[in-house]
Amino acid sequence: MDLSGKFCIEIPKVKKCAVAYSGGLDSALALKLLTEYYGCEEVLACTVNVGLTDEEVEMCKSKAELIGVPWFYMDAEQEFVDKFITRAIYANSSYEGYPVSTSMTRQLIARKVAEFAVEQGCDSICEGSTGKGNDQFRMHNVFSLFAPDCTIVVPVRDFDFTREDEKKLSAEYGIPYKAGIGDDLTMWCRSIGSGEVSNLKMVIPQEEWLWYKFPENAPDEPRRMTVEFKEGLPVNVDGKTDLAEIIHYLNQVCGENAIGKIDMFEDGIIGLKSREVYEAPAAKFILTLHKDAEQLCLTKEQIQFKPEIERLWAYMVYHGGWYHPVTEDCAAFLQSSQWAVNAKYEVEIYKGNINILSRESDTRLFRPELRAIVERPKEPGEVRIEWKQPESGPAVKIAGFQYQILGHRGMPYVKD
Repeated sequence: MDLSGKFCIEIPKVKKCAVAYSGGLDSALALKLLTEYYGCEEVLACTVNVGLTDEEVEMCKSKAELIGVPWFYMDAEQEFVDKFITRAIYANSSYEGYPVSTSMTRQLIARKVAEFAVEQGCDSICEGSTGKGNDQFRMHNVFSLFAPDCTIVVPVRDFDFTREDEKKLSAEYGIPYKAGIGDDLTMWCRSIGSGEVSNLKMVIPQEEWLWYKFPENAPDEPRRMTVEFKEGLPVNVDGKTDLAEIIHYLNQVCGENAIGKIDMFEDGIIGLKSREVYEAPAAKFILTLHKDAEQLCLTKEQIQFKPEIERLWAYMVYHGGWYHPVTEDCAAFLQSSQWAVNAKYEVEIYKGNINILSRESDTRLFRPELRAIVERPKEPGEVRIEWKQPESGPAVKIAGFQYQILGHRGMPYVKD
């Protein structure tokens, strides 16, 4: 394939480059292009695991060896769980309905690769983003923060490659690539065909989904589950007590029961809409119950104000600002609200539905003796706050004064 007409910018010359390498079409091709067109003398392929399968890790290694590039492996799965997913749960993470995931992993990966590049004395860092997507911003921001003196190389963008261009060139170089729709897998959310699902009538077939089953393929009987939250995080799901184990378990169980499909239009960083398809069974299940637990345990003012911080947090993370000071400020507020979010649930899942059967909480703010208008027997050891209905009368009268005043003044915009 002749690339002489594909130069869109002046191609930088680099000597030693660390590549954020996933083994996919974009980053694998970059390993070859660096030496052929950027004059790179030493290429280091860096795979950061944030939820890859064993088969995917082995594929990364074997493909780097095939291309003749040294391969370095970094396991960041536990850090992703402990420092990223936990914050996503505290924030009820949603950017326009997308449970921010790839936007987090890209920035974790970028930091690991940038730190590695500095440690190895590299003069450049490379990644496989396209010039039309969001990841170029996320990777660039973090590279610039953690390796400010390194040149950032993005071959797919530099050469204005289409997906077909990349496949043709990979075939010429003898670099294998996955057939079918591309994906990006993390334990929190799997993206299916990002940038490829442009047809408004396109239906992703069942065989392209990893966890999610269509309702007609899901079990015909509901499944009952027990879930416990402590300080805002799930700490026990059907006997599973490690958060990573819980998430893997829920992806399988909830996915099998038709939970977690997302098919949406997303406003990207550039400002263009794209159709995005995700599967996120564990995220859907956990965030649904977490939101309910907050409604049970947080104050009215927290419930009203916290979504504003959640929206800012999600916006900043989506737009490549995980390490921005205001994102950290938001995260601190969100976590500070969680000490009282403790609850136990009995739940049934069935063909995409999450049905809450019972709730328990020692830190709940729901007090039935105050709100209910029916008598309920007092339970042993229960402490009740006594309140009689007539006591509300003066408060209601005071609240109504403004309306009485408006009534005397007149309201011309109120029509009969």
